[in-house]
Amino acid sequence: QLQLVESGGGLVQPGGSLRLSCAAAGMLFSINTMGWYRQAPGKERELVATITSGGSTNYADSVKGRFTISRDDAKNTMYLQMNSLKPEDTAVYYCSLKQFGVNYWGKGTLVTVSS
Repeated sequence: QLQLVESGGGLVQPGGSLRLSCAAAGMLFSINTMGWYRQAPGKERELVATITSGGSTNYADSVKGRFTISRDDAKNTMYLQMNSLKPEDTAVYYCSLKQFGVNYWGKGTLVTVSS
């Protein structure tokens, strides 16, 4: 089994920054893709960014230039640096990991962008 635990969410003013972390534990293999997704109230879950074990990244257009995804495999941890936050970034952010065709999910961390 594999467990993912997100942290770092909270309340931030528009224009502010937050850094989310996702710690992975369990049967973790070296080849995988990790990612961040988010779900706003009344909306479907959407991709924010992904990063492969080789370091290739992919971002949703809505966050390009503002968010940066990274990973530290020595710590089994993935990060999402979020800058220039907007009210429309308000959502529950979920960590995901895919290996051998199986998707794993964390329980999510709430990010609220409001003045």
